[in-house]
Amino acid sequence: LKDSISINNVSYRYPTEKTDILKNITIEINANKITALVGPSGGGKSTFIELLPRIRLPIEGMIKFDGKDINKYTLKSLRQRISYVPQFPHIFDGTVKEHILYGKSDATDEEVQEAARLAGAEEFINQLPQGFDTILGEDAIRVSGGQRQRLDLARALIKKTSILIMDEPTSNLDAESEDLFKKSLDKIHKETKITIIIVTHRLAGVKNA
Repeated sequence: LKDSISINNVSYRYPTEKTDILKNITIEINANKITALVGPSGGGKSTFIELLPRIRLPIEGMIKFDGKDINKYTLKSLRQRISYVPQFPHIFDGTVKEHILYGKSDATDEEVQEAARLAGAEEFINQLPQGFDTILGEDAIRVSGGQRQRLDLARALIKKTSILIMDEPTSNLDAESEDLFKKSLDKIHKETKITIIIVTHRLAGVKNA
């Protein structure tokens, strides 16, 4: 993404509903910046971001990436450019390295370590019994909530996409873990050209957006 994502008069309505959850949305999301969508639960934030990888299709309006209609891209090429970090990352019973490699299965050890560094996960990983080869346990019982979030962020970053979408990444973290996550975000913003979109209901976590 070199310029921006432009959303022009976009509306969306769930098939079972009679009113639009998104109505005439017009916004420019600039490349290489942090953009935050802030609002209460049920306000349409998650629905909005699902329009970008075409998980949902607007009933009206147009979305463009660098001036080109989103529908002109193949689904594969579009989704290869977008990484997603959910509110509740699912981590399988494997090693730390294996989880990060879900983002890019053929990545080198150096790429795995760099993704972990950018995500702010390297320090706690190195303190685990076998480092990157530590078995996490079912649903990552061996790491805290904040560590899980940064581990999953490393999984998203190793893909080296143009766009990183995070859905309520700090809503379940304590103040200290949230602060560490924000520092990781600042590092990513300074060292990469990723366009970051954060969905949140907590203004404090996105003051740099």
